[in-house]
Amino acid sequence: MTTPLDTRVTFDAVLARTRRAAPAFAATSREQRERVLSAMGAELDAHRDELIELAREETHYSAEILAGELTRTTDQLRFFGEVLADGSYLERATDADQGSIDVHRMLVPLGIVGIFGSSNFPFAYGVAGGDSASALASGCAVIVKEHPSHPRTCQAVLAHLKTALVSTGFDPETVNMVSGFEAGVALVTAPDIKAIGFTGSTNGGRALYDLAVSRPSPIPFYGELGSLNPVVVSPAAAHERAANLGVLLAGSMLQRAGQMCTKPGVILISEGPDGDEVVRAMAERVDAESSVPLLNPVVRHQYIVGTQSMSSLPGVTLRGGALSEGGEESDPVRPALFEATTSEFSGAESLSEIFGPTSIVLRYRDSDDARALLASLDPALVGGVHAADEDPHAADLMQAMLPGVGRIVWNGATTGLAVGWATHHGGSYPASTSLHSSVGASAIRRWLRPVAYQGVPDQFLPAELAPAGAVR
Repeated sequence: MTTPLDTRVTFDAVLARTRRAAPAFAATSREQRERVLSAMGAELDAHRDELIELAREETHYSAEILAGELTRTTDQLRFFGEVLADGSYLERATDADQGSIDVHRMLVPLGIVGIFGSSNFPFAYGVAGGDSASALASGCAVIVKEHPSHPRTCQAVLAHLKTALVSTGFDPETVNMVSGFEAGVALVTAPDIKAIGFTGSTNGGRALYDLAVSRPSPIPFYGELGSLNPVVVSPAAAHERAANLGVLLAGSMLQRAGQMCTKPGVILISEGPDGDEVVRAMAERVDAESSVPLLNPVVRHQYIVGTQSMSSLPGVTLRGGALSEGGEESDPVRPALFEATTSEFSGAESLSEIFGPTSIVLRYRDSDDARALLASLDPALVGGVHAADEDPHAADLMQAMLPGVGRIVWNGATTGLAVGWATHHGGSYPASTSLHSSVGASAIRRWLRPVAYQGVPDQFLPAELAPAGAVR
């Protein structure tokens, strides 16, 4: 196995090695990159047990959760092989027979890109996650910023990716990694870096975004930041299946100890007996949950501060679970479910994501009240609508949610996200900083730029554009 990156080396040395490897990788064919991605998936699969154990020690997630995530990661690498084989992502177009000059257009890789993985998904949003997989598929070399929450996992994954590159005949320096705060700043500001992918907090992402766009040569910053992910339950849905809805919503809130970017952070439930039953079922499920460890001391501290602040807002009551207080940095925390009615709570527009096992239920009076609440919330990655098929209010609720969210889920958990051709994982700011998806086939579009070839003879066109049989 290739030796993991010595994280003491300077950023400049890592960048120099990546710069030397980048042109050859950019010149590869789609078939060659498909083989690379397949080899990377196979290499990670061959070392599943060691990787899962490392990640378990560093994140406190169960082996079962991490096994599922690693499978998603290796499947995702192979999926981008399918994207390459399909080739439509290149957006090839030709204007011919419209005059004396033909014009051809296609997308080409940007160059070296920087990736900041997340704390909560050490594999799927890590060194070999969707950002890296889509960037490599596009032909871009990658420098990843190691995440301090799971550094040993990052280094082990990097070593396996390098091994896969060598086994397929490519320079292992096509993928590299840097460590530390200063290296992260350097990654965003280095002239050789042509785009950044980031998954993390709103504050951290916004600071890096500002750096990226204030450079002498600004670059795209594809950030996935904070998201409340509103869910609205119609009166008809509450009447039909109150208990089931309560269990589903609470389970979604508690998944991975609430440390998911798609967690339902605010849940709109109608006033009245049917809504009461949904909330009761949620509270019972939350009360039954034991204390849970969070990813790191920073997440734990922010969760405690956030839930304490929520509990002090006028009109807010603790409906399920318990508030967590100080203690040791590694102590687990209790889930907390809050509730407020719109007649008593006026702070919906100031709500922001609290990372961890907590949500607030807002009880609305009627559909006009629900629409006004949705309009007051920040844009989000995903929103959920629970309604009956013949619900007279369902269309209005979906329309009210549409302006800000990147994905709408009908009668399901917002935390379910599959990697596929139609996947979109993005939303208006602060959910993300661009119109592009960070998950699924279209994620590759972030690392490409269009080039048009006007009047260029066939023999000088890129292979992807040259007519069959052209002499080269």
